[in-house]
Amino acid sequence: MLEIIILLSSWIIGILLFCFLVPVSKLRLAIIGFLIMQTITWPLGFLVSELNLINYPVRFFDDAARTSFTFEYFAFPIVSAIYNLYHPRKSRLRGLLFTGTIVSLLTGIEVILERYTDNIEYINWKWYWSWISMFITLYISLGIWKWFIKKGADK
Repeated sequence: MLEIIILLSSWIIGILLFCFLVPVSKLRLAIIGFLIMQTITWPLGFLVSELNLINYPVRFFDDAARTSFTFEYFAFPIVSAIYNLYHPRKSRLRGLLFTGTIVSLLTGIEVILERYTDNIEYINWKWYWSWISMFITLYISLGIWKWFIKKGADK
């Protein structure tokens, strides 16, 4: 029951964060960031779960996929959408620190969930792989997002 409450809370918190942190004037930009991250994390999540690196014992749509629909398709894309909007533009160091902070928070939550719940189970995985992969995918997503936005501004 705790695991289901955590999953439902993730959805509620994600929706609230999106509603409160995304200004209406930037909604289109946030949705683009959300969709870009879904495109990246959905296949990577499948790969990680199919290679038995991570297991998600309690998850939504457990008959359809072995990956975490909540994280790969909703929570991380929401974080990415907000991350893209607030990522520091002027200082590379600030950008790295901002990204590192976001990724550290997410990894910390994941480690707590891995230790104390059945939402996630590391099989052949370590916390630092999560940290590295989230860091890289956030930067890839940001790069695609900037390119996409720039292309749209050219027209």
